[in-house]
Amino acid sequence: MNQDELLSNINTILNQIILGTPLYKWALALVVLLFFLLLKNLFSAIIVKSIKTVVSRTKTSIDDKLLLMIESPLRFLFVVIGLWLAFDIINLRADILQHFVRSLFIIMVFWIFYNGINVFTDDIYKFSQKFGKELYREIGSFLIKATKAFIITIGFLAVLQEWGINVTALIASLGIGGLAIALAAKDTAANFFGGLTILADKSLKIGEWVKVGSVEGIVEDLGMRTTKIRTFEKSLITVPNQYIANNPIENFSRRNVRRIKMTIGLVYDTPGETMKKILKDIKEMLENHPGIAKDQTMLVFFDKFNDSSLDIFIYTFTNTADWIEYMAIKEDINLKIMEIVEKNGSSFAYPSQSIYIEKVPEKLTFFDDSRNSTEH
Repeated sequence: MNQDELLSNINTILNQIILGTPLYKWALALVVLLFFLLLKNLFSAIIVKSIKTVVSRTKTSIDDKLLLMIESPLRFLFVVIGLWLAFDIINLRADILQHFVRSLFIIMVFWIFYNGINVFTDDIYKFSQKFGKELYREIGSFLIKATKAFIITIGFLAVLQEWGINVTALIASLGIGGLAIALAAKDTAANFFGGLTILADKSLKIGEWVKVGSVEGIVEDLGMRTTKIRTFEKSLITVPNQYIANNPIENFSRRNVRRIKMTIGLVYDTPGETMKKILKDIKEMLENHPGIAKDQTMLVFFDKFNDSSLDIFIYTFTNTADWIEYMAIKEDINLKIMEIVEKNGSSFAYPSQSIYIEKVPEKLTFFDDSRNSTEH
């Protein structure tokens, strides 16, 4: 095969039509796209790195944050330009090309805004402190999620509008589907306003131990639609905000004391004077105990004559709400009560029954194995 035949064969191959476009244009489009992908990598490795070095030397952090906002979208811009040139080379329909490229530009713009929310997260939390330092984390998290959802929604609608889709007419033409969307939106709106109610009432916040209905645990996240609670079995329960807003909330973290309530039973042969001494010693022990809240109710009384015990009712509060500290104080009080009871010569009762025989019969009749009776 001579050179002319080789060139002729190559020319034939390159001019083969694939999907209405010569093969050489497909190859050229691929080369252009790969070239811009290479430019994207060079942009990241050289230009962005140089800019980061410059902005890191400035006194303000705003330029650093702005660079973080636009860095990824700018890299994406090289892909958009590469695709646009590649589509133009293969003679893609002009209207489709324009809509596609404009859609990518719209996505890139809203991507910058979305990145801005992530970059300025700390500033949003600082701003939320103006609404109350107690719930600034919850309010900040709520604002961040609401803003992100708003950006994504507006961006999606802008893309639909770019392709000539009338969003309002689309929703109106859905008929039964539109009704379903409206009903779903109703629940979403109820949960959204439920979240606002929770924030306004300050009924709970992240990190607190709460009980809502049958759900009990630590609040991990307060969102626009749901609240996540980690139970003590370490399972994560997602509760709709509407449910929380419409049900009683028991917030254990808001208490500063914890109750000790118990009934102890002494044996029935405890003398009255001994009972008085035991009651007095227990009350003095509680009044002098460093773990007992002195400004709370304190009761120590001989309560009742139970079936097998003389019951003493004890009711007081520890000066801490921490569960581990509470258990340590309660253990110490239990041990001291045991010492007081033993010191005064009494003991704790346990369920028992006593049987009294008033008179033993004079004659008892026994039956032997031969069933003949014998009298004694």
